Amino acid sequence: MAATPTPRPLTVLTGPSGVGKGTLVQLLRQRHPQLWLSVSATTRAPRPGEQEGVHYFFHSPASFDALVEGGGLLEWARFAGNGYGTPRAAVEERLARGIPVLLEIELEGARQVRRHCPEAFQVFVRPPSLEELERRIRGRGTDSEEAIVRRLARAEEELTAEPEFDAVVVNHELPQAVAELEQLMGLGACRTDGTA
Repeated sequence: MAATPTPRPLTVLTGPSGVGKGTLVQLLRQRHPQLWLSVSATTRAPRPGEQEGVHYFFHSPASFDALVEGGGLLEWARFAGNGYGTPRAAVEERLARGIPVLLEIELEGARQVRRHCPEAFQVFVRPPSLEELERRIRGRGTDSEEAIVRRLARAEEELTAEPEFDAVVVNHELPQAVAELEQLMGLGACRTDGTA
């Protein structure tokens, strides 16, 4: 009988905007409900359908800066003109209870977590190509042309950071990428119904 895999306590998932991190995380959480996803704080406006405390904690720039100053964020960064950060207390509380934690964050945030929590397992998600990444970003229909150009330029820079990470997953086909993440995170291929 195969040994039951032990989930990694803290996994950091990062990659360029539009690479599909959110979709991968959604599928992982459907298959592994014990996995806790940190809800980030942000200064950006909610997108249609996003809910406070579910998708993000939405802050004014002043209240976000107060969190930064008070040490209330495990990591934070500015991206596309907005602040993003991970509330520290909630992460520390889950880790203390032995609940596997997943952070889906930007590159600069991942670097900060590495400094504060060197034991965290860091995974970089990359697109199959920059052309495919551009197709995905344009397909969302949420960004202006100027924002798309900024995101793609930033993606090119971010891709050079791959060697900093413990593992790299290419998000070409979702089922394969999810299976790779499950293995890397020590989650096994178990489903919510208990089957393997």
